[in-house]
Amino acid sequence: MAMNDSINILNSAYLAVEYIDSFLPDNPLQQPFKNAWNYMLDNYTKFQIATWGSLIVHEVSYFLLCVPGFVFQFIPYMQKYKIQQDKPETWEKQWKCFKTLLFNHFFIQLPLICGTYYFTEYFNIPYEWEEMPRWYVLAAQCFGCAVIEDAWHYFLHRLLHHKRIYKYIHKVHHEFVSPFGMQAEYAHPLETLILGTGFFIGIVVFCNHVVLLWAWVICRLMETIDVHSGYDVPLNPLHLVPFYAGARFHDFHHMNFIGNYASTFTWWDRIFGTDSQFVAYQEKEKNKQFITKKKAN
Repeated sequence: MAMNDSINILNSAYLAVEYIDSFLPDNPLQQPFKNAWNYMLDNYTKFQIATWGSLIVHEVSYFLLCVPGFVFQFIPYMQKYKIQQDKPETWEKQWKCFKTLLFNHFFIQLPLICGTYYFTEYFNIPYEWEEMPRWYVLAAQCFGCAVIEDAWHYFLHRLLHHKRIYKYIHKVHHEFVSPFGMQAEYAHPLETLILGTGFFIGIVVFCNHVVLLWAWVICRLMETIDVHSGYDVPLNPLHLVPFYAGARFHDFHHMNFIGNYASTFTWWDRIFGTDSQFVAYQEKEKNKQFITKKKAN
């Protein structure tokens, strides 16, 4: 009975969104995107699309999303939004990070990406434009992938902090007490494999078109680069996502090393009480700001 109720609710929600979508104006970018997609299908093999297409989407998205945080360090006005203002980025650390990223991307992640084509073939994942899911279905699938990845990340990330194994693997990622966007995927190769596995679980569960692979890559990179940016910028659209952790939440993890283990959402840390130090820290900061304002008045 409960299962039927859940299915009815989901069907009703789907129909409601579809009804609202029918009133929305046509997306002016849809036709150019359709033309580009069909051009890609006509001129490249599925292996090239799945492998090199996925690599290009990852690399271009990663470094483009890193640009704002990189530029912020040169804008004095933006420094008031930097969370750890006493720990500025250095060229030495950024260059070291960049070199490690290139190694991880091409020697760890690329071999995994090469398996994308065989995954799509084994599960008969379509590439055709006509079978591409609607935008709201794609958004729901990406959210589902995020929920699954977040659960995997919380428990495996917390395990990597165990005192017996921390220094061998996860310590590499914590070289930077004050993180910056490009450092999001700066990690030991084993960590890249262990935590990266969570990314693929949602794909296995939800994937009904190759476009989900790319949409989920972009969404995941957007989130992880944001939480590692070191800046808590007002009007960040990601803050509209329910239970989104954000930069302050994860920045505290780098500063404190204990707690705030989840990647995207706050619920696992709240359930297991691993956000208690962060909550206490926030209260302390609020009291400090209140006393400062009171003295100023």
